[in-house]
Amino acid sequence: MSEHDESRRAFIVGAVGAGAAASTALVQAAYAKTARPKTATAKIPTSKSPTAAGAPAEHAVEIFEGGHGVFFNDEHAATVAAFAERLMPGAPGKPGATDANVINYIDLALAGAYADQQDFYRRGLAQLDAYCRKAYDQPFAKLSAAQQDDVISALEQGKASEFEFPTAQAFFNTLRAHTMEGMFADPVYGGNKDFAGWKLVGFPGVQLFYTGADLASKEAFTRAPITGLQGRATKGA
Repeated sequence: MSEHDESRRAFIVGAVGAGAAASTALVQAAYAKTARPKTATAKIPTSKSPTAAGAPAEHAVEIFEGGHGVFFNDEHAATVAAFAERLMPGAPGKPGATDANVINYIDLALAGAYADQQDFYRRGLAQLDAYCRKAYDQPFAKLSAAQQDDVISALEQGKASEFEFPTAQAFFNTLRAHTMEGMFADPVYGGNKDFAGWKLVGFPGVQLFYTGADLASKEAFTRAPITGLQGRATKGA
């Protein structure tokens, strides 16, 4: 992992840190206002698991694998997945956006809780493609990591041409926010595969109880396995 990758990762992890639980609650609240997410089959992550980690049967969320998503077509899925991975790059022992299946989370969100942002994404992705083709004669997903980082920096600073609505900065801010949600929300919503994001920040998930020693300790919680919403529902049944 390059120094640039490490600093980008540190920024996102630091922004979440102890707020992982709050991030989870916000995403749960958003989904509570919508119908169940549809099942999805599309490519990017390579896991053979048929459902997202911890997803209950009534919220079956299939991992992207050979096809397209609920909302994204193949081209858009590849672009968003590549963008998210540059925002949260993986490294040995340090899962990134692809490992956490962030693309699956964003795709399902746009088919449900964030359906009002579908046009925002369509227009933003079209403008991103136009900018990349003008600057590099290639779409974003086919650029080198260094070129992708340059494009992302241009968006973040509002210096990318071809953008009207959404603006370059608005598109960057939204993708970054959704990448963070996909990394750190409960796996029941399609991201945070195998609790990758929670493990990064030491968040224990939805624990049924804490002992007095747990509450008094200043060390990371390690008494029990990380538990998501599905685990809690199963134990409470």
